[in-house]
Amino acid sequence: MTAGRPGGGEPLVLGVPRAAFRPSPVFLALVALFAASGVMAWNRFGNVRFDVFLFVVSGWLVSLCLHEYAHAVVAYRAGDRDIAHRGYLTLNPFKYTHPLLSIVLPVVVVLLGGIGLPGGAVWVDRHAIPGRLRHTLVSLAGPATNVLFTLVLVAVLRVGFGGGGSVEFWAGLALLAFLQLTASVLNLLPVPGLDGGNMIQPWLNPQWRRMYDLFAPFGFILLFALLWNPRLGGWFFDGVFAVADLLGLPPWLYAAGLDLIRFWQG
Repeated sequence: MTAGRPGGGEPLVLGVPRAAFRPSPVFLALVALFAASGVMAWNRFGNVRFDVFLFVVSGWLVSLCLHEYAHAVVAYRAGDRDIAHRGYLTLNPFKYTHPLLSIVLPVVVVLLGGIGLPGGAVWVDRHAIPGRLRHTLVSLAGPATNVLFTLVLVAVLRVGFGGGGSVEFWAGLALLAFLQLTASVLNLLPVPGLDGGNMIQPWLNPQWRRMYDLFAPFGFILLFALLWNPRLGGWFFDGVFAVADLLGLPPWLYAAGLDLIRFWQG
């Protein structure tokens, strides 16, 4: 429903200015960089390693924005109207609650470890959202976006690889698909504070919910502790590699992509 603001001015959508729904210039610049660097990598323009670096990093940042946007738009539809006023529906990463955890840290982990690290960025007013199912859907929206990205990128790779473009471009695309896969799995782990844990939190009894809320602020530390454990970390990566093989992601190709984005080494 759209209505004009009394006395003129910008139209409102359910009481929210339309500007709150417009993609920010920052996000549009990231999309433009992703497209331009993809073209450069496709044509081996200039330093192809740097082209692939820009392609993967900008693509990863675009996916982070869309991941958080998915949380925000589902929360908005579920009843949290104020989320629009907090700037989360503009896809602007600088509006996030924790830019360091949600932008800088995931990019560093991508470059050093080749893992799509999830980031907690959108603050949702849970009291404005009725019903446990809606809370679960808000938490599920982000990982679902990563899963969708994984499937789309794998489909493009399987259809297009070998039909044109440089092998470096396809290596970067394969790495992006692998990062989306790792992000999908990590986000769905039932770790307190992460999306997977937040999906089940509304369904816990009060005693378990209080315990969950106690550990939720330390979700990232718990995640790193799990991955650092040789046995648990080994199970995680074995599972991710198995799913990648099942999807048809060539290991040598996304490994080449990881090597290429570390352009300072070669």
